[in-house]
Amino acid sequence: MSTAILTGQPVPGSSIEGDLRSLGFDVRTASDAAETETLLAQVPGDQRVAVVDAGFVGHLHALRLGLTDPRFPLAAIPGAVTAQPAGRQALTRAMARENSAGGGTAVAVDHLADRVVAALDADDAGVHHPELGSLVAVVPADPQARNEARQAVAAVDDEAVRLKSAVKSRDGFFTTYCISPYSRYIARWCARRGLTPNQVTTASLITALIAAACAATGTRGGFVAAGVLLIASFVLDCTDGQLARYSLQYSTLGAWLDATFDRAKEYAYYAGLALGAARGGDDVWALALGAMILQTCRHVVDFSFNEANHDATANTSPTAALSDKLDSVGWTVWIRRMIVLPIGERWAMIAVLTALTTPRITFYALLIGCAFAATYTTAGRVLRSLTRKARRTDRAAQALADLADSGPLAELLARHLPGPVRRTAPLSAAAGAIAVVLAAWLWGPAWQVVLLAGLYVLLSAEAVSHPLKGALDWLIPPFFRAAEYCTVLVLAAKADVNGALPAAFGLVAAVAYHHYDTVYRIRGNAGASPAWLVRAIGGHEGRTLLVTVLAALLTASQFTVALTALAVAVALVVLFESIRFWVSSGAPAVHDEGEPA
Repeated sequence: MSTAILTGQPVPGSSIEGDLRSLGFDVRTASDAAETETLLAQVPGDQRVAVVDAGFVGHLHALRLGLTDPRFPLAAIPGAVTAQPAGRQALTRAMARENSAGGGTAVAVDHLADRVVAALDADDAGVHHPELGSLVAVVPADPQARNEARQAVAAVDDEAVRLKSAVKSRDGFFTTYCISPYSRYIARWCARRGLTPNQVTTASLITALIAAACAATGTRGGFVAAGVLLIASFVLDCTDGQLARYSLQYSTLGAWLDATFDRAKEYAYYAGLALGAARGGDDVWALALGAMILQTCRHVVDFSFNEANHDATANTSPTAALSDKLDSVGWTVWIRRMIVLPIGERWAMIAVLTALTTPRITFYALLIGCAFAATYTTAGRVLRSLTRKARRTDRAAQALADLADSGPLAELLARHLPGPVRRTAPLSAAAGAIAVVLAAWLWGPAWQVVLLAGLYVLLSAEAVSHPLKGALDWLIPPFFRAAEYCTVLVLAAKADVNGALPAAFGLVAAVAYHHYDTVYRIRGNAGASPAWLVRAIGGHEGRTLLVTVLAALLTASQFTVALTALAVAVALVVLFESIRFWVSSGAPAVHDEGEPA
């Protein structure tokens, strides 16, 4: 149980004790700083502890934001400070300094919490100060100020603020205007019935899988039901995050589930559409796989660009300035958010087209829309990179190297490549990618493709042989993803046997999961996937070379079996390590407030 130490006797009529108990705190009272320090030492080290000024006046939700958010070891609002086990040592040291300031005598506890926070901030202890907005949190100095503070509390409905803050401040047009106006109330309904965000996330996944199963029936009724259920799944997908923000129920497991289930839902739905089309005699597996490849590569562009530039110094450009100026014009913000086809708009489009048209038309529209969005966003980021004068950090270079997913072949060759740092690394990656994919397109399963795959291995090693700090080096991971995925797609299509493209779909899905998992580890400052895992599954260059060898060596039917076996092997290894990591105590708390396109 959490403990709150109330410094001084509560003011008559104050609700502070009841508010703290309603938030799950066991309330103790200290008369001076020395007693506060004694009570602090008595709280078990594995429990949350808070120090709250007895004169505090404010909204209950302000206390909730300041004292119960599980993501931060140390947090504070005016008149209150809290520490989780990871922040207890820093809080204890600051409290000891405040107590010793009195020379061993009883020290007044007026504003003790604020003085401790000032000491923590001076130590650069990483205290989180939540944005309260219109919520009140003050320690009045006299009765008149107290009355004014109470009037300010009464003037603001903290439940309305709580509901509003449950919704992301930056979201897509469809989500903002068609989902969030009512999903926030669903989130509150769930909170009042004790449901957790993880349960809602799981319900969203199950709903999407049922939608995929409906699409797989290949009937008009199944397609209509699939579209309706896909929208329902998206409503629940919005609800789980809103529930987490409404009730501050954040968890590492929940962050991982929310981050990965979105991709699992969408790609499972693609597979369901392809199965439903096949029942009607229309083979669209190549389109389904193409849509998954395009969507994954779009995300890799987002992740790579952000990792390359989020901590770069002198990070300015005329293009960025123009973008900021456009954002100051209200309507342009929504237009620019919509044309990148974020998840809300994309799922709405897929749902409507599934219900009203055919899987083939749905995939055509999806491919055209995503291709336009990818061209728009990538071109803008290339312009920014070329016009800004930024110095990339070692951390950014390491993140790009981890995202590259280079295996033992590239590592071995990179160690033996001589010469100074090359500014042509993105060109090497692009040339290798184009060579292997074009060869697969021209010759199909042939040994010439294996030779070009060998060239791809060499060029990919050259691209990562030096720290990735160039202006366009963030393009290297997307080039590698496109090369590997498209090679698998083309060779499976060239095999021209039943089952080859579904097997390729499974292989790309397994590898894509590994790449998404790497991204969320990096975002949590936990580093990339372990080296043994990358080596075990061969790295992007090793898998690409292996697929070309299998295509040249085996018959079409045998190649299909080999792709299936490879997909199962990669999925088992990757999922085992991913689940082991994310349920471990050392996993980072990744809470992504952004929304991949």
